[in-house]
This record gives sequence, structure tokens and C-alpha cells, in this order.
Amino acid sequence: MLTVIRTTWALLLGMLLLQIGNGLQSSLMGVRGTIEGFSTFELSLIASAYFVGFLGGSRFAPAFIAKVGHVRVFAALGSLISAALVSFPLLADPWVWMVLRIIMGFSLSGIYVTAESWLNNSATNETRGQSLSAYMLMQMAGLISAQAILSVGDPSGYVLFIIPSILVSLSFAPVLLSVQPTPAFDTTRTLSLPQLYRKSPFGVVGMALMGMIFAGQFGMAAVYATQAGFNLAQLSAFVSSIFIGAMVLQYPIGWLSDRYDRRLLIVVCSAIAGLLCIVGFMFSTSYPIALAIGVMSGGLSQPLYSLIIAYTNDYLSHEEMAGASGGLLFVNGIGAITGPPIIGLAMGYVGAGGFWLFLAAVLLVTAAYGIWRMSQRPSAYQVEDQDYDAVPYANIMPGAVSAVALQTAQEIYAEAADEMSAADGDGAPPDVRDVQLTEPGEKP
Repeated sequence: MLTVIRTTWALLLGMLLLQIGNGLQSSLMGVRGTIEGFSTFELSLIASAYFVGFLGGSRFAPAFIAKVGHVRVFAALGSLISAALVSFPLLADPWVWMVLRIIMGFSLSGIYVTAESWLNNSATNETRGQSLSAYMLMQMAGLISAQAILSVGDPSGYVLFIIPSILVSLSFAPVLLSVQPTPAFDTTRTLSLPQLYRKSPFGVVGMALMGMIFAGQFGMAAVYATQAGFNLAQLSAFVSSIFIGAMVLQYPIGWLSDRYDRRLLIVVCSAIAGLLCIVGFMFSTSYPIALAIGVMSGGLSQPLYSLIIAYTNDYLSHEEMAGASGGLLFVNGIGAITGPPIIGLAMGYVGAGGFWLFLAAVLLVTAAYGIWRMSQRPSAYQVEDQDYDAVPYANIMPGAVSAVALQTAQEIYAEAADEMSAADGDGAPPDVRDVQLTEPGEKP
């Protein structure tokens, strides 16, 4: 890990500063929007607009980089972000804020593509997993640190908008001054959504549902805390609690996923988190309860993103894993776009508790759908006469990576699967991924 940090410190420092700025402005939107008199539904559309831009950036950024190089793309998108950040307090209109958030999402997604391409290009096969872990750690640390800044500022003024603009501007300095030649974008075998769904229905549906959950937690947590009457310090601590919980439980859940049935683990984590969110709905204005449930529900729900990716890979051939990244990211983005407006409507009808009610509903739907899928075909762990070794779980942070990082993770999965297949020897039973898993009543 020290070798990874030594060779990529500029990128990691830049991403830390960038994510502090991103996390600060995301939480600030909910607080300042309420001060400006925006409705809950308007704030939800502003939150959703970010993910519209993010999805578009993931799609078009590689083409921009291929044409002009990632240094120019980095600088251009960074300028757009800084300009957007200082424009929010000057143009306090919900529709203008939606446009600015689309610009923010598009630009940040493009920057992630650029940074992750460099990270992947700098790493060797032996260090790619460590590089990805360090990158995810910086992303999470940035989001948590941002809330500490929010707690000591004045959301009704300009300073909290200027600070993230400064941080974003500073984040590009170490990257641009030490950037390497433009990495090549490799073409991989892609899977269409219908193909991906046929391979793993639960994987596709689960990724869409996870997009709704993350967008709700990332985009609407501050709006909920404001409506619940929490002060600024309490609001900051509550938003942080979701990501702290994810940071703490990511490893234990990953450890379990490498040893037990991943689908069952997804169902159990979703069900427990959903029931906890029902308690949050019942006591929606209680700060201590909200803080405790934020830690537990965030810790149980956010790792599901990585867990569902790992589960989906259980049903893909080694060659298909990298090609599945685009489809998985797309359905997750669609879920992220639709999540905040539904939360906004729920909070408009039932008040602050609508935040927890929505999360509970989506998590319990995830658990219920997982249980139904368990009745439709066996798990990779349940195929008779097959020796199955789970490909090691990789930590990916929802909503804060582009297709490049997800494809990198998929390539790491594929390489690990290849190594395990080679270690099995010629006389070993075939890998479960090569076995056609059929629906009940169908002939193999």
C-alpha cells in the first residue's frame, strides 16, 4: 500500500480535496435551499439533477479525452465546477440550481473518468487492487471531512460556497503538475442490458435499487435533517454517520461475502436496514435515534453496491465481467436519478419521516425480490457437484466512481477468477460460471 501511495499521492490528494468540496456543496444545497424557500420537491429535483449530469459525463468524457487529452479535459471541467460553485448563492432560483447541478455532475463524472484512467494506467496487475482501495478510501474520507466544515460555517452566507470552490481548484494542482501521458482506453466485450438481465436479474434490479438508495442518502439526508429540526452541527454529524457506518462495516460485510451465499447476505442486510429505517420513520425527529440508525443503515446499505457487483460476477464468464460494467453503471444511474424526486414527494406528504419511509421501502423491496429470485434458480453456492470459490469482494463506492473504476474492479475480479481456475488444475470440476443455471422447470 505504501508503494501505491508513493506513486499516486498526487492523484489521491487531489481526489481527497475534490471530494471534500463535492461533499460540502451537496449537503449545503439542502440547507441553503431551505433558507431560500425552495420546496422539498424542488430540492429533490436539484439533487436528482446531479445524477443526470453524472450519467452523461460517464458516457461522453472518454470521447473528449480521446480528442484533446486528459490534461485539457481535467482543466476545463475543473473550471466549470469552480464557476458553478460560486454561482449558487448569486443565482438563487431552483431551476438555475438544477442546471448548475447537472453541470456539477457532468464535470465531476468526467474528472473521475480522467483520474481513474490515470490511476489504472499507473498501477500494475499486482497493485491495481490496492490502488482502487486507496482511491475509495480517499473518496469516503473526503465526504466525511466535508461535514465537519459545514458544521462550523454559516449556510446563509457566501463563505461555504467559496470554500469548496477553492478546494476544487486546489485539487487539480497536484494532479496536473504530475500527470502522466494520456492512458489508452481499451475496448472490452460489452453486454447489453437484456443480456446482463438474463445473466443476473437480481444483479440488474438490485443495482437500480442501490442507485435510488445512495442518491437518497447522498442528496436528501441534509434536507431531511433540516426538516427534522436538527441544528447545523447535528445535521453534519447525521450526514457523516451514514458514511462512517459504511466505512466501518464495508470490510466485515466483504469478509462474509467471500465465505457465504452472497444473495442471502444481500437479503439479510437489506431486510435489517429496512426495518431500522422503519424505526427511523417512527421517531423521525429524534436526533439520537436518527444518528444511530444513520450509522447502522448506512453501514448495511452502502456496501450492498459492491456486494451486488460481486454477486452478479458469480454468473458471468471471466470475459464478460469487464464488459458488464457499463450496464451496471447505467442502471445504477437511472435509479439514482429517480430516487430523490420520490423522496421529495414522500416528504411532502408525510414530513421529514418520508426520508426513512422511502429508504425502508426500497430496502425491503430489495430483500423481497432477492427472496423471490432464490425460489427461481439456485445460488452459485448451491449448484450440485460443483466446487465454487467466490471471487474476492472488491470495495467500490456507489455514486462516486465512473465506468473506468468499475471496469477496473471487474478486471480485477476476472483476473482473480482466472487465477483460481488455474489453481484448480486440469482435474478439477468446471467452474460454476461455465454451468448453465436454469429456471425451475427448464431443461439445462
